[in-house]
Amino acid sequence: MTGAVAAGGAGVRPSRALAWAELLRLPALFTVPGDALAGVAAAGARPGPRTLLAIGSSVCLYEAGMVLNDWADRAEDAAERPHRPLPSGRVHPSAALTAAGALTAAGLALAARAGRPALAVAAPLAATVWAYDLVLKHTPAGPVAMAGARALDLLLGAATTGRVRPALPSAALLGTHTLAVTTVSRRETTGGSALAPLAALATTALLARLTARQPTRLPAGRREAASRGLPGLSATGRAASAARHPGRRPAGSGERLAAALAAGYAATAARPFLHAALNPSPPLTQRAVGGGIRATVPLQAALTARSGANALAVLVAGLAPLGRRFARKVSIT
Repeated sequence: MTGAVAAGGAGVRPSRALAWAELLRLPALFTVPGDALAGVAAAGARPGPRTLLAIGSSVCLYEAGMVLNDWADRAEDAAERPHRPLPSGRVHPSAALTAAGALTAAGLALAARAGRPALAVAAPLAATVWAYDLVLKHTPAGPVAMAGARALDLLLGAATTGRVRPALPSAALLGTHTLAVTTVSRRETTGGSALAPLAALATTALLARLTARQPTRLPAGRREAASRGLPGLSATGRAASAARHPGRRPAGSGERLAAALAAGYAATAARPFLHAALNPSPPLTQRAVGGGIRATVPLQAALTARSGANALAVLVAGLAPLGRRFARKVSIT
């Protein structure tokens, strides 16, 4: 270290940048864009400029939560994770708290630019993030709050389309996965509990089954025809439905892709959960948590394909290898 300082400080800036990268847990950032994209797909729309604003808002609020998490746990980390940026002294606590506030403000500003419906979702999302890190994390309500935050993040994307209700099932599925992973994470430094990994394993199997197939939906024209006792969707109704949902493939065309992505989700999460259930030691429990976090991306992709947006699902799935590659350079634990 002395040599780096003597060399005109050339090694100081990279070290400080790495400290902030660790504090922000940048590799986990690749799990964020898929929330908004899955929400847009569930709403039956295409991504647009407002989607980018929603993704930017999600990224800022997610990173605010990452920084605030370490700020709130700095005393605990001093004993259990002294290498983390705050207890090691590489980042000052006041700088971390300031960054958390600035990121929250930026997230809300971006959501406001995306429209009032997006801001109406982003505001409770920001409140949930701060409440979790400062109050709820070590209470029984902690996993539920984290699950709610992830569900709201998906709904933030849907809100930019003006259609939140169709995205509620996808938000519930993503929130359920987050609930399972967060429950396991409560023992990642102490271990000793096989029940949480077993429950997470069962949850993974259920979610993989539910996301492997597209929900049955009647097009608007057919619903109208059925309500009038008519036999089916007219050519005019089909054209109107296609115009309302540009780029949306016929129902069932994405089932194979959804099934493949759901299998990828299960493969990513199930093995580390099983290992932690068989041997609930801190290292294996931490691996289970890491596997659950990584599995978020294929789950988002499966939910997107489940909504019929195949090309968008492939794009979301492509974020997973990028996150793994970046994780080799930046620690998130």
